[in-house]
Amino acid sequence: MPRIFKLLSCVVLCLGWAGLTQAKDENREPTLDQVWAYATTSQPIEARNILDDLEGLEPRVETLANAVLDMSRAPLSVKQWAAIEPVLAELAQADDVVAPRALYLQARMYQIQQLKPDYVRAEELYLELNQRWPGSHWAQLGLVKLGLVKLYALPEPLDVEERFAAVEALLAQITEPTLRRDLQLQMGWAGLFHQRPLDEVLPHLIAADKVGGMMGITPEDVMIQIGELSFRAGYLEQSKAYFERFLREVPSNNKRYNVRMRLKEVEAALAEQEGMK
Repeated sequence: MPRIFKLLSCVVLCLGWAGLTQAKDENREPTLDQVWAYATTSQPIEARNILDDLEGLEPRVETLANAVLDMSRAPLSVKQWAAIEPVLAELAQADDVVAPRALYLQARMYQIQQLKPDYVRAEELYLELNQRWPGSHWAQLGLVKLGLVKLYALPEPLDVEERFAAVEALLAQITEPTLRRDLQLQMGWAGLFHQRPLDEVLPHLIAADKVGGMMGITPEDVMIQIGELSFRAGYLEQSKAYFERFLREVPSNNKRYNVRMRLKEVEAALAEQEGMK
């Protein structure tokens, strides 16, 4: 699936469109939900056709919906980008349910939908979102994305410890468990990328794993990562617990053999440790 469609799927799954639908007849078909159902399965043309047939939508909701579907035409040309971004900027000026969604999408456009991303502008917009709607879902989701920008993209600060301290400050403002999970998972992976001490990396990965609900193969990879990193850090019992859990919970995976072999090494190290007492 092209990256832009994955982005669109993520966007529309998070937007909470049902609460924005203001149709004259609640039983009328087609519905805005159908638009997002098509959009999340990478069928923007079908989504557009249904949207065009809808009646009774609040104008700002319809404008935002059109902007989201316009974003699916990847890759966006300079002309297309210049047409969509001002629409989102204008929608974001109000103080209703549409505005924070629009501001979030505007920040994302600067972050990922330009040939040369403008991370500084994206940061400004995410911070504005958090300032105007503190504690909201959209502000917290924006903080997750801002965390990624700070971990990898912004040129400042150069000091890695300062980068992580800044992201820890963002994490402290996030209360939604799944959003905390997403940022902590990225913090753990960024810690490996930046070669941070394992005692800093492991708590983030363990916290993310405890929340659960990760999509695809990620939960399996995280279990193996925690087991392996715990082994390297000398936390043998913890390593053993995660490797055993992987073998118990993931019956079909081509990494099972390697995990079994690694578990034998952990058990041997534990036996040696016990023999030295």
